[in-house]
Amino acid sequence: MLAVAVMATGCKKADDNPNMGPAQEAGAAVDNAGAKVAEETKEAAQATEAAADRAAANVDAAAERAGDNIEAAGAEVKQETKEAAAEVRAASDKVGDKTGAALERAGEKLQEKR
Repeated sequence: MLAVAVMATGCKKADDNPNMGPAQEAGAAVDNAGAKVAEETKEAAQATEAAADRAAANVDAAAERAGDNIEAAGAEVKQETKEAAAEVRAASDKVGDKTGAALERAGEKLQEKR
């Protein structure tokens, strides 16, 4: 790159700065380019860091919402399980009552036949 800059400017003093030769101009151009690249890299790194921070905040918020949803779902399942157990108990009691009544009738019929 330095050789290209030297060839482009020739071997004479610069018109805009007579105290600077072609090599000095090329060096300054390289320095300026390096500084520009460094600044752009710094800006890109800051933008990347900001994006990572936003993504982390979004993940935290999503995890919190999911946790809240899981708690609510767990409470709902627990309540529905209690209700289902109560229904099973009630049905079981009815079956027991009907079975007991049927056994009682069967016992009465057996005694009548004797």
